[in-house]
Amino acid sequence: MERAGGRIAYEVHGQGPLVVLSHGMGENRHSYRHLIPLLVTAGYRVASIDVRGHGDSSTGWPSYAPVEVGADLLAVVRDLGGGPAVLVGNSSSGAAVVFAATDAPDLVNGIVLVGAFVGQPKLNPFMRLAQHLVLRSPRLFGLFHRTLFPVHRPADDAEFRRQLVAALRRPGRMAPLRGVIHQVQPHWSARAPQVRQPVLVLMGTKDPDFPDPGAEARAARRLFPVAEARMITEAGHYPHADRPEATASELVNFLAAAKSA
Repeated sequence: MERAGGRIAYEVHGQGPLVVLSHGMGENRHSYRHLIPLLVTAGYRVASIDVRGHGDSSTGWPSYAPVEVGADLLAVVRDLGGGPAVLVGNSSSGAAVVFAATDAPDLVNGIVLVGAFVGQPKLNPFMRLAQHLVLRSPRLFGLFHRTLFPVHRPADDAEFRRQLVAALRRPGRMAPLRGVIHQVQPHWSARAPQVRQPVLVLMGTKDPDFPDPGAEARAARRLFPVAEARMITEAGHYPHADRPEATASELVNFLAAAKSA
């Protein structure tokens, strides 16, 4: 799909109400490879997107801010007939679905934030240096990515990560990761009180990106007028990959409620 400034790649599976999936920093649409079949079996049409600068989407965008990613998600919904759709955002894309829900409420009938960050992590000098290096090295990003599965790993985890690192070695593919980290304004938490659609916050109980994943999930839930938070037991930062059945169960329950809301 052509957009002002570049091209957004996505794939679609199944028939039924539309669900749009957007991944986190450094990943691509195949992050949802284990979840998509479960949602299709449950009767949903599922679009999985390569966020701008990632996967098969183009690089060189002027901005990688979540408000712009949210506009890309809405463009996909329009491209697929106008929805309305439930938007699911993992990690950095969790912010994008909030902007999309408030910018075009007629196109969005619910949002799901998976492993979303309520605040900016406070990094000591060592961690700032580590982040600086990880955001410039595909190999180091691959090593970091592995740590986000502290309990369970998909059977194809090693092959997925090998392909992920190979994709990040293509020219210009690490710059979008830095863009995601450094272009975080406006922050989604300021927009959350304006969301009028149902909201689901999903968090892995073992997500290593947070000192207390449960507290982070509750903090996110409190920002919205109508929201619920659910924890995925023994899951890390990507519960749709390491606990897809449990994640699908929570999502399908939410999708049914959002459809009737």
